[in-house]
Amino acid sequence: MADMTRLSQRSMAFVLAGGRGSRLKELTDRRVKPAVYFGGKTRIVDFALSNAVNSGIRRMAVATQYKAHSLIRHCQRGWNFFRAERNEFLDILPASQRVSEEMWYRGTADAVTQNIDIVDSYGVEYIVILAGDHIYKMDYEIMLRQHVEQGADVTVGCLTVPRADASAFGVMAVDEHSQITSFLEKPADPPSTPEDPTKALASMGIYVFNWKYLRELLIADAADPNSSHDFGNDLIPEIVKGGKAVAHRFDDSCVRATGAPSYWRDVGTLDAFWEANIDLTDFTPELDLWDQNWPIWTYSESVPPAKFIHDEKDRRGVAISSMVSGGCIISGTEVRNSLLFTQVHTNSYAVLDHSVVLPNVVINRSARLRKCVIDRGVEIPTGLVVGEDPVEDAKFFRVSEKGTTLITKEMVEAWKAAQ
Repeated sequence: MADMTRLSQRSMAFVLAGGRGSRLKELTDRRVKPAVYFGGKTRIVDFALSNAVNSGIRRMAVATQYKAHSLIRHCQRGWNFFRAERNEFLDILPASQRVSEEMWYRGTADAVTQNIDIVDSYGVEYIVILAGDHIYKMDYEIMLRQHVEQGADVTVGCLTVPRADASAFGVMAVDEHSQITSFLEKPADPPSTPEDPTKALASMGIYVFNWKYLRELLIADAADPNSSHDFGNDLIPEIVKGGKAVAHRFDDSCVRATGAPSYWRDVGTLDAFWEANIDLTDFTPELDLWDQNWPIWTYSESVPPAKFIHDEKDRRGVAISSMVSGGCIISGTEVRNSLLFTQVHTNSYAVLDHSVVLPNVVINRSARLRKCVIDRGVEIPTGLVVGEDPVEDAKFFRVSEKGTTLITKEMVEAWKAAQ
């Protein structure tokens, strides 16, 4: 039997981080979705990269495309600790028209195809394909072991979801040995799991391949004019038909606190983004960012500790059930159930309630903000009230279906011009 010790050391992670993330509206005007801030000091892409490092994978590539500058700069600053002399590295692979002058990455599979020569140079046996835009903690070594033990052509990471919710995903039908018998994209009537008729298996966009096998597949796919060059649409269904595709259940490799449920979130809409960040302020959040055994690595700025000042009636610097990052100055402001990123400065008589405040925001006196997401670098004008009258808010700001309000610099400028 093959040597099963640390398959991660014979593997690389290929992170697909090029998606526009348009459902996050103006939050992705300047940055791609994987570069969007999350959780007080990290960015979304840090979760996939941290999972890889914590799983023992030290060779990684990040494929970028749209509005990539913020993401590339973050990777250069926060992920520059790899040592090439130890055969470990993180390569950034922009869509650089290396194959043809007209050709950007045409699909998720094409992003790997256009970099076959670079992957070849890594000299790896296995490749773990990851989406760079989800929040979760997972040990890829466990998935790699299942892939080798079952002799799979591809192993697909799957979430166990209620069957009623599965229509939003690509769904797997599997037999009792977890072999995938069909792959259906957003089916109206999703197939259930063998063990539970109320549950279905949804694709996480995580795949493990033997590199030699995938390499041949990609070359054949690139030559097919009818292909959309996408893993979910083209390659996986083909392997299900003619090869051995196996489902790996996220519950088997999820890294969680004792007794906590498995945690995976797509924070691709304003409401989902707001909710996942605010959830971290709960008494015992389902996502454990305090776990020293499975840390989420990121670029850590050198900032002083948070400071709270003033102690008078209506002018007290306090934060209740909130997360406040380094470099923040809470000056005479009441902060409740909110999450503040680094270098947020608030002023007297202001109130923040259930709000997510990205870095370098200034909140001026007497502003009242409820259920808001405030983009990086915004200066909130004195006395601005948002979150109390959705009709009024919607004249200048982006109000979501569930009442989350997004505030950006441009929106504030428009508000000021109208005053």
